[in-house]
Amino acid sequence: MAYTLITANRNYSSWSLRPWLLMRALGINFTDRIEPFEAVENYVAFRAFSPTGQVPVLLNDGRVVWDSLGIALYLAERHPGVWPEDEGARGWAMGAVAEMHGGFAALRAERTMNIGVRVYPKPPSSRLERDVARLVELWSEGLSRFGGPWLAGETFSAVDAFYAPVAFRVRTYGIDVGAAGAAWVETVLAYPAVKDWEAQALAETWRDPDHEAELLECGSVTEDYRAKGLPIPAPSPA
Repeated sequence: MAYTLITANRNYSSWSLRPWLLMRALGINFTDRIEPFEAVENYVAFRAFSPTGQVPVLLNDGRVVWDSLGIALYLAERHPGVWPEDEGARGWAMGAVAEMHGGFAALRAERTMNIGVRVYPKPPSSRLERDVARLVELWSEGLSRFGGPWLAGETFSAVDAFYAPVAFRVRTYGIDVGAAGAAWVETVLAYPAVKDWEAQALAETWRDPDHEAELLECGSVTEDYRAKGLPIPAPSPA
């Protein structure tokens, strides 16, 4: 099977990280193609390869599979290990992935992913506090029920890939996710494929104006470990 996975900037694209990390963790070979956010409007250019004008996109034998969840489901039909073998863990992992895919809106808005920086965050809204409380509950449940060190048991699976972007957010903003959650975050951030993604993020010089503007809405940057970037143009009009 010949796979090409199209993703965007390592520093910002949490949705891209999910299938990239899952495929790397499972040893699924693929051509790694990056289409960066580097223009004020990427939609038209991305429509050349993506029906939604967004990434990630998986190309396979003439098929186009879009959306991180769609890609995970597609891979699960072709490769073992996407979901846990244990039926109980598998059902829990599927629910947790669906919840991440469709929920946590305040977390996404108020704590946007930007791997290479550390931020003193603005006070959380009540909606963000609820999202974080739910994260603590969910992660603690998975780790205690299935024994860790991964969220659904002894081996890395799709649920870890889908929450990996949150691990970066926890570090960037200093989010308190409890002892069990913090241990999982440490495990994820030390994972070789995650460290590879992070190294690529820090080496990037692309800067997307809208993502940078969103970051400043979340708080004040205290440290920036990214390679010296290009000048940041003005954000696109709202």
